[in-house]
Amino acid sequence: MTIFGLTPSVVVGMFASLVATEADLTTNHAASSNLPRGAGFYQSAKAAGHPAVIFAEDFEVEDYTSRWDEARDKDKRVLALVDPNDKRFGKQSLQVRADLAHNTGGGLIKWFESAPTLFLRFYTKFDKDSDYIHHFATLRANKSLQGKDRWSGFGGAGLKPEGDTRFSTALEPWGNWGKWPAPGRWNFYSYWHEMKPAPDGKYWGNGFRPDDLPDISKDTWICCEFMLKHNTPSKRDGEQAFWIDGKLLGHWKGISWRTSPSVWANALTLEAYVTNRWTKNPITTVPFDNLVIARDYIGPISIGAPADK
Repeated sequence: MTIFGLTPSVVVGMFASLVATEADLTTNHAASSNLPRGAGFYQSAKAAGHPAVIFAEDFEVEDYTSRWDEARDKDKRVLALVDPNDKRFGKQSLQVRADLAHNTGGGLIKWFESAPTLFLRFYTKFDKDSDYIHHFATLRANKSLQGKDRWSGFGGAGLKPEGDTRFSTALEPWGNWGKWPAPGRWNFYSYWHEMKPAPDGKYWGNGFRPDDLPDISKDTWICCEFMLKHNTPSKRDGEQAFWIDGKLLGHWKGISWRTSPSVWANALTLEAYVTNRWTKNPITTVPFDNLVIARDYIGPISIGAPADK
């Protein structure tokens, strides 16, 4: 696993025409971006039946794990269905409970057929005692959906990926080495073949983050959405962006995620993974609900409207 406290800012050198310029990867284009904002297709169609949808999960059935490929639920004490206390999310939400005395948290993995541009939307909430969280929602690129190749995008902490093997990007809270109140501020945490090393010379992931984000609100459901646009192999035309409650906060361009056309972001890890390096509260609980993977911008649920079921 990666070491949360070692996440560096993205620092991009200039290698003539071989890599993207520094401005490409350090500039947040959100203010001038033509990406959508606010309402998306979720407002006018049931998510599960919309042609843009690849996968949708509302956690309303007891056997929800049958729809996922892997569940990390040590001793059956990590994952539970709970009352969301919000009519938008039906009767049940998924709660991930990390207990430092017994586990590092857990979560779910889903492999899926990818697309040139992907959008992941989910709702989450941090209670008043929420502590720092090490990993959260990650899209991972693997060499295929078959056999051991579907695991090529997992592991490899501290190592720079090969462009024909893996890449990943995650939307997660970042605490700035404990300087910001837990759980921190929203941040992309990315691994790819042109990433930059940490001060120790290893590759612990590069952070993409706006300079002026507020601390993450607690005790309220938050709509999180992020986009990953695959690059054309051998070109630096990849992108990533994220929205919070329908507001576009970050958009970065000029990324060469991969060098091979066989490598696609085709696995989602949804988790609350903690370590005692920064997490000190004995118990950290995080609920998730109304998750959608799609080919188009999804958008938040209308205020006051029930969730699409």
